[in-house]
Amino acid sequence: MDNQKEIIIRPPHGWFDFDIKELWEYRDLVKEFVMRNFKLIYKQTILGPAWLVFNPIITSVIFTFVFGQFAGISTDGVPQFLFYMAGNTLWNLFATSVQNNSNIFYANAAVFGKIYFPRIATPLSQSISCLINFLIQFCALLVFFVFYIITGSPLSFSLKMLIIPVILLQTLLLALGIGLIFSALTAKYRDFAFIISLGMQLWMYVTPVVYPMSLTGGWMYRLLLLNPMTPIMNNFKWAFLGSGEFMLWSWLLSMVMTGLCLFAGLAIFGKVEKTFVDTV
Repeated sequence: MDNQKEIIIRPPHGWFDFDIKELWEYRDLVKEFVMRNFKLIYKQTILGPAWLVFNPIITSVIFTFVFGQFAGISTDGVPQFLFYMAGNTLWNLFATSVQNNSNIFYANAAVFGKIYFPRIATPLSQSISCLINFLIQFCALLVFFVFYIITGSPLSFSLKMLIIPVILLQTLLLALGIGLIFSALTAKYRDFAFIISLGMQLWMYVTPVVYPMSLTGGWMYRLLLLNPMTPIMNNFKWAFLGSGEFMLWSWLLSMVMTGLCLFAGLAIFGKVEKTFVDTV
């Protein structure tokens, strides 16, 4: 009897009340949620996770013909297909994470209403799932990267690539914050699910995914810097492909915006989780 553990369940206090220790105790549940995410997506599919690789490849081939060959948009000397695939791979991580986290309350209403666990475990599992998807796509990107090196393209592995994990972490945190903010809206108004889907498509075109920052200038350049994903995408291509120039100050500003979005998202999520059952 002395070894029994007492668990006290109490409602959260305030807008920002997350117990990191409690979340760590539920780490096995997070793992189960991650496995569930994969099963739900690839159940009854023939190719399974192979679709993760086909998606950026097919999209990059289309971009190569439309933006590279037809429109003639510069890629700063980087092979066009590799330039577009690198952009697509990082953008998929961000966009998928935002969309999945924005639907947390609606998608998990049945589970939330029946059993207690730290609700933040669900968006965390979504972010981990998106990161795993990215790593699979990134391995395919590395294969093409090595192929282009072998065929004589002026590419190489460099120490600049060491900042890529920092870029990935910021991308996930920014997506998590934005996704949690919209999760509160989609919990009450389902229309926001469609707005987010359309918004992510439009957002991609104000992010240097299919074009380098060297093609912009003046007011357009300054406008793009208001987008926190702009320095993230630019610095990712700089570190991985050697494309363009490193954007330090705009990246620091983007980090500040990421912190604000994450704080706001966690606060709003903590507030909405108290009453979401009445609205979902």
